[in-house]
Formats: sequence, structure tokens, C-alpha cells
Amino acid sequence: MAEIVEVDNYEAIITSIEHKSRKIESLLEQYKPVEALKTALEGSPPKTKDERCKSSNWIVVHRAIMAIKDVDSLFSALDPEYYDILMKYLSRGLSTGDCPTCDQCKMIHEKLTEKAGLGCILRCLADTVNTV
Repeated sequence: MAEIVEVDNYEAIITSIEHKSRKIESLLEQYKPVEALKTALEGSPPKTKDERCKSSNWIVVHRAIMAIKDVDSLFSALDPEYYDILMKYLSRGLSTGDCPTCDQCKMIHEKLTEKAGLGCILRCLADTVNTV
């Protein structure tokens, strides 16, 4: 079983997330929401319990998720390697209680489950390494 390891340098993680955020905003300005989502999902801070890191990264991923307008084209362009981590963020989005966020996450969750199957949900629930 994977053990959660505390990362010592939280400021470096936050700086990395801020850099990623600027890159995502640039991609969104170029009308590339799928690329923005891929960028948001890459390098999620693994193995940390630090809420500042997880919350900062959630804000970045949330921005990219909310920019997705065509869910069908999302899955034609998104590689399967992103499915499990996306499912974790969708679960976090559904837990917010914010109606627009929940609606968007529910729509993507439904399509992701159709595309990736129920195993994606089970892997999301069982994954203790990638904490979001």
C-alpha cells in the first residue's frame, strides 16, 4: 500500500501550481480547453496532505474543467492516461455543492464513465497516492 509522504517544500509546489495556472490561462485564451485540462491534470501534487497545495491545484483544475464546452470532443482528444486523475477531480467537484460546478462535473463524469468504465471509479476510490 502506498504511503502518504509529506513534501517539505510547499512553497516550491505552490510556485509550480502558479506557473501551471498562467499556462492554463494562456491556453484558454487561445481557445484550447482540452490542452488546458491536460496541463491542469499533469503534475498534480502527489503524496501531500497539505491542504494549501491541494486547494491551489483544485482551483487550477476547476478553471480548466469549467471551460470545457464540448464533452464529446474532450474524450476524443484526451488520452486514457488522464482518466483516473480526472475522475478524482470530478469527485471533488461534485462534493463542492456549487450548482454550476456540480452540473459540469456530473456531465463530464457521465461521459467519462461511459468511456472508461466503472473500473475508473473504483481506481479513483482506491487510489491513496494521488490525493486531490
